[in-house]
Amino acid sequence: MEILPGLHRIECPIGPRYVALYAIVGKVDILLVDTGFDGSIRETLVPYFKEHNLSLSKVRYAINTHSDYDHTGGNGAVKELMPNALICCGERDRPMIEDLQIMIDDRYNEFAHDHGFAESQEAVDFIRTVAFESKIDIGFAGNERIDLGGRMVEILHTPGHSWGHLSVLDEQTGAVIIGDAVLGESVLLADGAPAFPPTYRFVEAYRSTIRLLKAYKPSEVLTSHYPRYKGQLGLDFLDLSLAYTDRIEKICFETIQEVAKPITMLELIEIAHTRMGPWPDPAYKYLVYPVLGHLEVLESYGKIKRSKNSAGIDTFSI
Repeated sequence: MEILPGLHRIECPIGPRYVALYAIVGKVDILLVDTGFDGSIRETLVPYFKEHNLSLSKVRYAINTHSDYDHTGGNGAVKELMPNALICCGERDRPMIEDLQIMIDDRYNEFAHDHGFAESQEAVDFIRTVAFESKIDIGFAGNERIDLGGRMVEILHTPGHSWGHLSVLDEQTGAVIIGDAVLGESVLLADGAPAFPPTYRFVEAYRSTIRLLKAYKPSEVLTSHYPRYKGQLGLDFLDLSLAYTDRIEKICFETIQEVAKPITMLELIEIAHTRMGPWPDPAYKYLVYPVLGHLEVLESYGKIKRSKNSAGIDTFSI
């Protein structure tokens, strides 16, 4: 729907969840934020454009907020169906977006070697059926401005969920489109129920991103998997997300203290996941993303130390 003048939110189903794509319409060009799955473009966005008399040929920029397949999987369809579109992303995320195998190996299976957690083959096979990569035309570093014809947008570097994560500030409305830059206390199902943990990864960058977004005082915080957050509700969402990082870090440290012996990250999660959120098995295991980030912070502060057990898996202790 057109949620603000010339700013469209297009919710594309992904099973029991959705990914929201956004189109910012200027007098000359249209900027698309995220491409979802291949089917998101072909089955949802294209019919939406036709219904609202938006021209696919006016799409000049298609920005991937970050290197996750549900935000980049429609890149191939964009290249096929939008002849003037330039595919853009944060430069730090370019390798994973251009090559799905790198995304699988370095993002989703980052934890396999040192922590014993890997994506299932079924999940990997699914990724390959819905996501089709494309070469990136423009890599952004942040602080760029784009003129869409009487409408300016600013590109913000908002790392934490990934190193190259971007957000887009629509200067006309003051709304900021943040993708997965900030993730509250849980990623949600379409009905608002908790789906799985907030999968931020680089904690101090994530905290800095939240503070940066607060400083813009956005009129709306527009996310990929959550409802619209207008005015104070947007600031509250940012505050809630920041407070969650402190809570998880405290739980990680207290759990290691209480166990009083070296434990693996997965053992810590098994002990503490009910204190971290309401997710069932296996969804709670995706706490590997924030928990490893917090363990790295605690280690950098000298509060915990890391070693390896007899199986070669990292362990953490006081």
